[in-house]
Amino acid sequence: MSAEWDARVEALFDDETIGDDDRIERMQALVAHAPHPAVGHFELAGAYDSAGREAEAEPLYRAAAESGLAEADPTREAYRCIQHASTLRNLGRVDEAIAMLELAPRHEPSGAAREAFLALALHSAGRHDEALRVALEALAPTLPLYRRSVLAYAAELTDPPA
Repeated sequence: MSAEWDARVEALFDDETIGDDDRIERMQALVAHAPHPAVGHFELAGAYDSAGREAEAEPLYRAAAESGLAEADPTREAYRCIQHASTLRNLGRVDEAIAMLELAPRHEPSGAAREAFLALALHSAGRHDEALRVALEALAPTLPLYRRSVLAYAAELTDPPA
């Protein structure tokens, strides 16, 4: 990937002095010089998504996946799964969001983000016990004490009693 192009994208997202429409317009110009089409689709989708324009972001996330983001930039692909699933949830396509997140591999740089968004999607689907279990299981490794207890309580949320 191009470090210069990545820096320009990062600076654009970090610039709090511009509005959403201007950010999208500037991202469209940057995408013309993206190091790979899939990367361009992903970053433009993120610009629309952060502007609350999920309906416009969703096909761009799909295009990023279909045009080879996993091969071009595995880290961005991991983030795409999370962002795309969140967008699907916001569009009311909760079952698709859950399926996408359940299939997404663990990605160390994003920490427990996959689990956090899966918990949100499960909650949106009315699967509250499963949502809480996923959230508690993601939280448990960070606890200095009570890890075993929290995991046992989490399991009780969805496991049938013995």
